[in-house]
Amino acid sequence: MKQLFLAFLLLGAFIANAQDKINQLDDKGNRHGLWRGTHKESNRVRYEGTFDHGKETGIFKYFDDTKAGTVIATRDFSKGDGSCYAVFYDQKGNKVSEGKLVNKLPEGEWKYYHFESKQLMSQEYYKDGKLDGVRKVFYKDGTIAEETNYKLGIKVGASKTYSEKGQLIDSHIYKNGQYDGVASYYDGLGNKMYEGNYVNGKRVGTWKFFEKNKVIKQVKAAKFGQELIKYEQRNAKEASKTLEQLKEEKGGQE
Repeated sequence: MKQLFLAFLLLGAFIANAQDKINQLDDKGNRHGLWRGTHKESNRVRYEGTFDHGKETGIFKYFDDTKAGTVIATRDFSKGDGSCYAVFYDQKGNKVSEGKLVNKLPEGEWKYYHFESKQLMSQEYYKDGKLDGVRKVFYKDGTIAEETNYKLGIKVGASKTYSEKGQLIDSHIYKNGQYDGVASYYDGLGNKMYEGNYVNGKRVGTWKFFEKNKVIKQVKAAKFGQELIKYEQRNAKEASKTLEQLKEEKGGQE
């Protein structure tokens, strides 16, 4: 009985000693050694990582506020230059996003994934926390959905969006974050619908409407909206006729 009591005392002393070595400061008041932060209300572990005289080292883990304490992010400080490689997860362990952080801001390439999937959803490049370079968005099958160029967070140059079948939907040119230049719109099947110019985000000049890739009408920018309504109504009627024809060919079956 005495031996059992002594064992409990030793175990308690060991645990107390181990806890004393967590969340310590060096003689200059900097975090040093193993640290664990907690969620305020639940007091569950929020993060765990090691400091070397105030500097993060190795891999830090971040946990959700549940009994399971699922890892929802990691930050790898192994380079030793203050930057880290961060990976964020959902509660099922699937990657949500990953990339480099410098001074807590995204830097260089970042990848974002489709919901509960390993398939890339978007690829972005950052400089000083701002988008800088070509941002690409992908459909879940990997087909490109969008390409837009950025310069320090502002859209510049060519931008294109595509249908799930890889056909062009629209193309624009940006200047200082606004449409500026030729803009073309397509039906997602490879056929051009209308086209015109922008200056400082506003339609200007003559806009052209197409059918079967041939110009059928030209209007001034001021009348584009009115003509677009007519154009879309006409196309809707044509699409309805085509659908009815297909039904008839199939004996009225949908």
